[in-house]
This record gives sequence, structure tokens and C-alpha cells, in this order.
Amino acid sequence: MAGVRPISMADSETLKFFYSFFSLIGSFFSFCWEIFKLFWWVLPPIFLFNPLKERYLLFKQTEWIRKQKFVLLELKMPRQELKPIKAMENVFSTLWGTYDPANKKEKWFEGKFLLYFSLEIASIEGVPHFYIRVSKALRKTVESAIYSQFPEIEIAEASDYARNVPANLPNKDWDLWGCDYVLAKSDIYPIKTYRQFFEEKEGIKEEKQIEPLAALLEGLARLEKGEQIWMQIMPRPVSSAENSYVERGKAEINRLVGRPEPPAGRKSLFSEFIDLAVFGLLPGGVKAGEKPVIPPEMKLTPGERGVVQAVEEKISKPAFSTNIRFIYLAKRENFFGAMKTVPIAFFNQFSTQHLNGLRPYGKTATKVQAPDFFVGQRTYLKKRAMFRKFRAREKIGEAAFILNIEELATLFHFPNLESVSEAILPRIETKKSSPPMELPVE
Repeated sequence: MAGVRPISMADSETLKFFYSFFSLIGSFFSFCWEIFKLFWWVLPPIFLFNPLKERYLLFKQTEWIRKQKFVLLELKMPRQELKPIKAMENVFSTLWGTYDPANKKEKWFEGKFLLYFSLEIASIEGVPHFYIRVSKALRKTVESAIYSQFPEIEIAEASDYARNVPANLPNKDWDLWGCDYVLAKSDIYPIKTYRQFFEEKEGIKEEKQIEPLAALLEGLARLEKGEQIWMQIMPRPVSSAENSYVERGKAEINRLVGRPEPPAGRKSLFSEFIDLAVFGLLPGGVKAGEKPVIPPEMKLTPGERGVVQAVEEKISKPAFSTNIRFIYLAKRENFFGAMKTVPIAFFNQFSTQHLNGLRPYGKTATKVQAPDFFVGQRTYLKKRAMFRKFRAREKIGEAAFILNIEELATLFHFPNLESVSEAILPRIETKKSSPPMELPVE
């Protein structure tokens, strides 16, 4: 036929090649399909193993936690002069001693896990209260730790104030605003602690320092009828074996001072001999005969040395995995949104530019801004979730961070009468009874 080029030998060979290639590909996929039909049932367990394992563990933990009994203890402060904040640091050091993680059998067959404390400050219509919620099994240990440092404080079992409002908040009568808190930087950097609030002047005792809780309690005392603010700090003892905060802190210190990371393994004497004989290197990588260089630490500015020292001090003390949240709630006719700034301002005072600070966790904050979709519905759901988690004292793993005993004592302690007047924080005349004799001692 005119205009049609006949197939050449080269074209024929090319067609044969492609035919053989695609036939081979087709045979390969046919083989894979046959294998898949025989062994498809192996794949679902492989892909579903981790999700099912997590679901199973959550189920066992939920079963176990439901069997635990908790008690809410109110801490009532006396008129007498209380000890400095350092004493509260000693309390948390003692409470860290309750660290007793579950072994594998307890974890996977019983659902057991390490319980946490809930340190709470609640203002009910302008009257601040201090609480600590603990497992009944740990009640005597907690009371002993507090009485050992503050023998004049009265500890009494109290009803749960969070149960005195409707369970379906927000509703047509009540509204709320709340959020969780996270750290602005890595949790190996400390927040501002009570030692930085101390005015170092000659003749001024530690008790005369600036009180970190004064502004918070002043604001809490200004709440009116129908208004409440709840603050919750939930620490759980943690060790460097399960959380690498000590190793992370040391690595950050090495980075800050420009110190090279230590080698993964120690060299043998023979390797060091070869380095010296062949390459002229002394242990540590320094060449023999070279003048010693200035240590990296000596090149730091005073501010940089302060940061390094602060990180070293943080990782040197016992630590807790901690969650922090607060809620402002009120009847709708009394709801005044600006009151949420009281706890926000309180947490802001622990922030520094060169170290760390606390900031609201946007994911759980009860606020959704336009032009997002379904603003009203999503805000309502976030408020319901926040209220439910507060009442259940529920931790959020993604919002947990490391605080040591000094940082915890800064956030939760007992202010003395000279710093916070009795008009703001009611005091008891005298304690009704002495600490129980059967309390455990260290």
C-alpha cells in the first residue's frame, strides 16, 4: 500500500523485545498475585499489631484505674510563720520516692501504671483553696511528707469541688475558658524559679523574698459570686532510665560550650598506641607537641555560662513528668472573659528569654478563631473536652514535660502571712490535732 513503510528487521526485533519484556512483567505480577492469595492473611496482623497493642494496653489501664480509690485533701494554712519555699522542695523530693514503675507483667496483664498527684488551687467565688488529690494507698506517705516540713498545717479530706457544678458544661447557664500549658523550649531548660525571685540584699531573709503566688492569689480573691478559677498541676515521678532528660541535658551543654561529643566507645590501649605512634595523636584527638588550646568553656560570655549552669542544675535534681491546666468558669450572667488573664499572668512570670517559659497549648485552648470552619461547634467541643479532662484529672501525654522539684515548689507552695494577707488567703487559728502517729517516716 502506498505510503506505508514496511516493517524492517530492526523494528521486528524491537517489537519482540518489548513483547518479551511486558510478558515477563506480567508473569512476575501473576506470580506475586498467586503468592498474595496464599498468604494475604499474614499482612493484617503485621500492620495492625501496634494499633491493637495500644488499644489492648489502654483497655487494661482503663480497667485498672477504675479500681483505684482517690482522695482529695485540702491543705489549710495556719496563722504561724511558715517555712520558706525550700521546704516545699523537700516535700517534692520525698514524694519522688513513691516512684515504683510497673514491671512487664503488671503492665501488660494488670494494666498497672505509675500514678500521679494532682496539685490544685481553686478559687470558689473569691475564696482560694489549696488541694492535693492522691491515691488512697499513698495518702499517708503524702501526709507524712507535708507534716515533716510543715507540722502546723492542717490536712483534711474534702469533697470534690469540681462535682459541685453541672457535669454538662458549657450549657445554657454556665460557660468556661481553659487551656493546657506547655514549655516554650525543650524541657531541659528550666523556668524561672523561686531563687530568681529573691532580692539579694544584706539582712533580708529568704522568707522576705518576692512571693510568686502573691499576684495569683490576689486575682483569685477578686472573683465575684458565680465565678470560679481552677488550676491543676499533675506531676508523676520519672527517672532518667525512662526519660532521657539527663542525657539530653548533657548533650545540650556540650553543644552550648562547643565541646565535641564523647566517642561512642572507649579506645583500647593498642588503638591509642597506634594513634600516637603513627598519627601523633594524644587521647582526645590532640596532636602531640601542639600548644594547648583555650577550653571552650572559657570562651563563653557571662550570660552563656548562666544558661549552662541553669541546665546543669535542672538535670541534677529529681524530676517529674508534669501536666498543667487551668479553667475559668462562671454563670453566664457573671462570666467576665478578662478574668482568664489572672492565671495567664501568673504563668508568664516564670518565663525568661534566655531559658524557658510556660505558654498556652493551642491544641487544647478553648478558642477557635475565624475564618476557620464550624467555629462555634468546635469551640463548644473543646470546652466540653477541657472540662471533662479537668474533672477526671486526666493527663495528656503530648502536653507533658519535665519539671524538677525546684520548679514544682515554685509553682505550688504555701505562702506565708507576710507575703499574702489573711484577707486574701484565709488562715486557721490553730491546728485541731497533731499529725497521726501511724504516719510513715523516712
